[in-house]
Amino acid sequence: MEKTDILDRCNAICKNTLMETLRIEYVDVGENFLTAKMPVNNRVHQPDGVLHGGATVALAESVGSAAAFVFLNADKVMVRGIEISANHVKSIKDGYVYAKATLLHRGKTIQLWHIPVTNESGQLISDCKLTTITLKKDV
Repeated sequence: MEKTDILDRCNAICKNTLMETLRIEYVDVGENFLTAKMPVNNRVHQPDGVLHGGATVALAESVGSAAAFVFLNADKVMVRGIEISANHVKSIKDGYVYAKATLLHRGKTIQLWHIPVTNESGQLISDCKLTTITLKKDV
């Protein structure tokens, strides 16, 4: 499948979901990664006007889960996130954040994704790790 087809498919499934609410957009895909961006504005601020950690984690889990569907043959398996962790290292008030999910471990059942979240200058905002599980679909 072509790069634009993958991105179009990922963006199309966001309608009427949390990803649409947070305005998450999938913007790049490669051999072993998927990248999404999210605007930083009052929709995702905590009360003191900086990016909410929960919104950051939602971005990371969204791009990691979408990457799992892209790279793990989701036509034959269901993919579910089973653990996510995040270390928030820098605050941001506006602009965009980018989350790039890269597959670190592709087991038959368990996968491990590394998802750094950066600002537009490439500075690390949060470092996230997502563990997913693949389960056979009930046919």
